[in-house]
Amino acid sequence: MRYYIIAGEASGDLHGSNLMKGLYGQDPEADIRFWGGPLMNAVFKANQTGEGLVHDYKEGAVMGVWEVIVKARKLLGSVRDCEEDILAWKPDVVILIDYPGFNFKIAKFAHYHGFKVFYYIAPKVWASRESRVKKLKRDVDKLFIVFPFEKDYFTRKGVDYIYKGNPLVDAIDGSAALSESREAFLKRTGLPDKPSIALLAGSRKPEIGFMMPRLTAFADKMHALPQYSEYQFIIAGAPSRTMADYAPYIQGREDYIKVIFNQTYSILHQSNAAVINSGTASLEAALIGTPQVVGYGSSALTFNVARQIIKIRFISLANLIINRNAFRELLQYYFTPDNVVAEIRRILEDNAYCERMLSDYNEIRDLLGGSGASAAVAKAMIDALK
Repeated sequence: MRYYIIAGEASGDLHGSNLMKGLYGQDPEADIRFWGGPLMNAVFKANQTGEGLVHDYKEGAVMGVWEVIVKARKLLGSVRDCEEDILAWKPDVVILIDYPGFNFKIAKFAHYHGFKVFYYIAPKVWASRESRVKKLKRDVDKLFIVFPFEKDYFTRKGVDYIYKGNPLVDAIDGSAALSESREAFLKRTGLPDKPSIALLAGSRKPEIGFMMPRLTAFADKMHALPQYSEYQFIIAGAPSRTMADYAPYIQGREDYIKVIFNQTYSILHQSNAAVINSGTASLEAALIGTPQVVGYGSSALTFNVARQIIKIRFISLANLIINRNAFRELLQYYFTPDNVVAEIRRILEDNAYCERMLSDYNEIRDLLGGSGASAAVAKAMIDALK
C-alpha cells in the first residue's frame, strides 16, 4: 500500500521513523512518501531506494502567535505544495503526525478528495482549541492516541480512537544510549569526566532565544558556587539547529558549557540533572530517569494569548500523565536563573526529594504501558485499511 506521512517537527520525525519501521515490517509492499526529517529518511533509505522525503520539517517549524504571522505566507505555500503532491501521488492513506496547524488543513483537503485520513498522536485539543474536535470528527477516519488520559477525553467527545501505548517507550528502550558506558560516552564526545547538568533549550529558534540567556545565566551562578565549580553544563543541540544558534550565548563560557549535537538521550542518561524546555524532551527525561526541572516562556504576546486559551493544570506531558507535579514547572516570569539554581540544588542535595521524583517516573512508565506501541499502531493502521 501507499502511505503518505506528514511530520512537521523533531518529535514527529522520531515517531514517524518508528511508525515507518512498523509499516515496513508489517507490509512488505509498503511504499512510503513523506514530509519529515533525518530519522524518517534514514528508515526510508534502509528499506528501499527512490524519492521518499518530499520536504524537510526544518524548513517550516514555527511556534507562537507572532512567529506564525511572520511565516504565514510560506506556510500556506507549503500547504498548497503538499496538497498538489498528494493529488499527484494518490496514496491509499494520508497519515498525519501531530503538527495541527498544518495537518488540519491537509486533513480537510485529503478528506474532501476522497483519501483515507489517519491522525497519529492526537492534536492537544484537551489543552486548548477544543473546537478542533469537530474537525477530527469531520475529516479524520481514524485517530491514534498515545496518552492514557486521552482515552476518557475522546470517549466523552464521541471520537473513535485506537490506543496502543506510547511510542516514546519504544524509542528510549531501543536506544543504544541507555546501555553505553560512561567511559565510551566520554571518549566519543571528548567531554571530561566531570559531573554534568543537561540543558535542553528546545528545537525552534524562538524557544532557543528565550531559553538560552536564562540557561547560561543559571550555569554561571552554579559554576560560581564552590561545591559546583567542577560541574559541566551540556547543551543538547537540536538536530535542526547549528552551532551558530548557540555560540553567541556561550561565548567566554566554553570551559564549563559545552554543546553536543544529536546526542540527547546520551546526554540525559549521563547527566546528574537536567533543565528542560517543556515538550517531548521532559517526558523523555522521565522515561530515561534523569531528575529535572522544566522551564517555559515565550514572547509576551504569545504567553498572554496562551494563558487565556490553555486549560490544563500542567504543561509537561509527564506531569499530565500522573496528574501531579512529578517535577517542578517554572513558567515565564518564574523561569529565572535563581529559581533554577534553587531547584537543581534541591534535586542534587535533597535525596528524599530526588527519590520521590524517580518513584513518580516509575509510575509514569507503568501508566504508558510496555514497548511495542509503534509496531502495534502500524498493524492497526494496516488492518483498518484492509
